[in-house]
Amino acid sequence: MHQDLAELDLPDQDAVRLASLGGVRDRIGVWRALLDRPLTSYYLVLGITVLLLGLGLVMVQSTASVADLAAGLSPYSDFKKQLLGAAVGVPLMWAAARSSPRLFRAFAYPLLAVSVVGLSLTLIHGVGVTQNGASRWIELGGQQVQPSEIAKLALAVWGADLLARKEKLGQMADWRHMLVPLMPGAGVLCLLVMSGDDLGSTMILLVIFLALLWVIGAPGRVFSGVLILMTLAMVLMIVSAKYRFQRLVGYLEPQGSATGANMQSIQGKYAVGSGGWFGVGLGASRGKWGWVPESTTDFIFAIIGEELGLVGTLCVTFLYGGLAFAGLRIARRVPDMFCRLAAAAITAWIVVQAAINIGAVIGVLPITGVPLPLVSAGLSSLLVTLIGLGMLMSFARMEPGAREALAARGPGWPLRVLSWLGLSKRETPHEGTARRRRLRRPHRASAGPGRRLAPD
Repeated sequence: MHQDLAELDLPDQDAVRLASLGGVRDRIGVWRALLDRPLTSYYLVLGITVLLLGLGLVMVQSTASVADLAAGLSPYSDFKKQLLGAAVGVPLMWAAARSSPRLFRAFAYPLLAVSVVGLSLTLIHGVGVTQNGASRWIELGGQQVQPSEIAKLALAVWGADLLARKEKLGQMADWRHMLVPLMPGAGVLCLLVMSGDDLGSTMILLVIFLALLWVIGAPGRVFSGVLILMTLAMVLMIVSAKYRFQRLVGYLEPQGSATGANMQSIQGKYAVGSGGWFGVGLGASRGKWGWVPESTTDFIFAIIGEELGLVGTLCVTFLYGGLAFAGLRIARRVPDMFCRLAAAAITAWIVVQAAINIGAVIGVLPITGVPLPLVSAGLSSLLVTLIGLGMLMSFARMEPGAREALAARGPGWPLRVLSWLGLSKRETPHEGTARRRRLRRPHRASAGPGRRLAPD
């Protein structure tokens, strides 16, 4: 390349400029080659999940320790719960990543039934657990479970299975088959969730519903009509509750005292802004000492901004952007319609929920009360999100060339560890090669009386 530039007889500056452009093209080519590899989506989802989960554990310990001490508990009380959720959720994610989509489809209707029953139980006095005027939880085995989180995964799996079956039967030419019974089912879930006064989870369920319609190819007039109907329903739900209407007014007219009605929004922005470029340091936040309400859940991003600064918040935002890229790449590349629909719905659910949470903290969206996926404290959200990401990894293993790449990679690290310990019954590639060579080796004839074996 440098010889070609010399032959052009260009000025030195032009030659250097062309050489630098050539270097940029080479780097872009290398990055594109990395992104075109079959298992790129798989490792992107895995790596981003590990990073966000690690960040979540650190930030829960940093923020929840203050609330635990104020309640007279151990400063590690909430951290132990979150660590327990990670210890249970990671194996569930690993199992989901290695499961067949047939298993997910088999659980579609049971999962939907469990979510409906769980949401109904939250409405029964004495069974549902009420906090801050909202009945969103039930208590099982000493732990609070939030059925609305299960409903998100249930709608994504059930809706994808339903539309995939209809598409296989050739019923998608009629737009009514796209909406029935998907729209009534989503409506029942949304009504049950809103009965527990959870507007944020209702919005996420509607996002999942819209993602399914978009991927299946709903006509523009149908999609627009559904979107207008959903917008009107959301406006009606906002104005029907006084506190939600006040939140909307506070968002449109951000005025008032930092300790008044808009305290959460104002203090959250104070916390983010006080972090500067690199933050005040882990554990050194002042906002978590009672100034930022819900600092361990809905507003944990404000504490990230204060302790890790602009760099930390940009890194978190970049990770969710990478997850969006990986999830949409999986949805575009997988050949199976169910996997395509479920991948798009799960990606929309997690990424849009993160965008709503971050937007509410920095003041570009009204406060809706949704957690930051994998980062906020909460066992139900953590477990269900990890299972959803495990499903994404399972779909990524079905991309073109992914099976061949996995086979060429050989057994995974658990099997290799068992093989080193002599506990694995599965042979390694070297053992398989040796076995095939032994089978190809010709058998020697038995040496009878007066006969001798011919030399090899």
